[in-house]
Amino acid sequence: MLRGNWTWAILGLISLVIRYFAVQYPEKTEEIYSRSFFPGIRNLIDKTVSQLPFATVYIFVGTVIVVGIFFIYQFLQKEGWKQKTGYTIRSIFNGAGVLVFFFLFLWGYNYQRVPIFQQIGMKPVPLNQEKLLGEIELTRNIVNQLRYNIEEDTFAIEKIIPYPELEKLVRANMRENLYLLGLNFTGEPRTKQFYPAGFMRRMGILGIYFPFTGESYIDPTLHPLEKPFTIAHEMAHSYGVTDEGEANFIAWVICSNSDDPLLQYSGQLRLLRYQLNDLYRMSKELYGEFYKTIPKGIRNDLISIQKINEQIKPINLEISRKSNDLFLRTQGVKAGINSYQQLPMLAYAWRNSLNE
Repeated sequence: MLRGNWTWAILGLISLVIRYFAVQYPEKTEEIYSRSFFPGIRNLIDKTVSQLPFATVYIFVGTVIVVGIFFIYQFLQKEGWKQKTGYTIRSIFNGAGVLVFFFLFLWGYNYQRVPIFQQIGMKPVPLNQEKLLGEIELTRNIVNQLRYNIEEDTFAIEKIIPYPELEKLVRANMRENLYLLGLNFTGEPRTKQFYPAGFMRRMGILGIYFPFTGESYIDPTLHPLEKPFTIAHEMAHSYGVTDEGEANFIAWVICSNSDDPLLQYSGQLRLLRYQLNDLYRMSKELYGEFYKTIPKGIRNDLISIQKINEQIKPINLEISRKSNDLFLRTQGVKAGINSYQQLPMLAYAWRNSLNE
């Protein structure tokens, strides 16, 4: 009943055993996989499939459909319930083995690497109300100065450079500024727009790195001012950064240290939004008072982003949040989806480290 080829199920099991040891020895994982094996994968993908002018996830989806049709055809050829049951069980385990094997070997072992914060010697701590107020005032002033380099009036900024140019710009800045973090990432990762437009946002996703194709994707309907930071965030994942807080931090450092005012503004504006969220949770009264001090142009941009975000609602935000949280925690990200919210304290730690 269970005879047949179990190759992929066995390979999937072996990859899980390797993951167990990777968890126990993060330094070795960093040395052997993240800094030796994975860069080879990164460069191979960038020089081959990522050169295609469309999102290669469509090829993956097509392959899954073909495999599904083949399974149904083979299933119908089997005689008797024993053969059909045995074939189904073997196919399920082999299918799971394929996904586990390629997920881990193409990217997933990076979850067990030495945390990026630890590599660059940062020790972020939560901000109290006094420190947060000092930080948010600083960010507001920086954002105000940057905005005049993009637009002198106070109308909301809703048009930027075309996406192909934007992606190239962010990728070039990633290469140029990663040295600030002492990271030796290599490769030319792509972040493509995923169509149909709005689909990802209905799934509760703004951007995603897809290990099976080695590319990252963002939703085309994102507000123009959100796109530069989101592209940088997803490219950080492409370089093997798995923690969402770390990817946010790297994106912020890259954008804020760029020579391009659009990238600078996008990065600092995202930080301001996170800081505003933290202030609102601490004190709605202080939040209301501070919001009045934000210059009109910046407020208009924040309102414009909020309006765009409200145009497309996730089908079920709670399921999306819980599934993402569960996935991150099972991969060793203890903070789960809360890791996204760590940027204010990381920016504070980074700014202080530059002043030491």
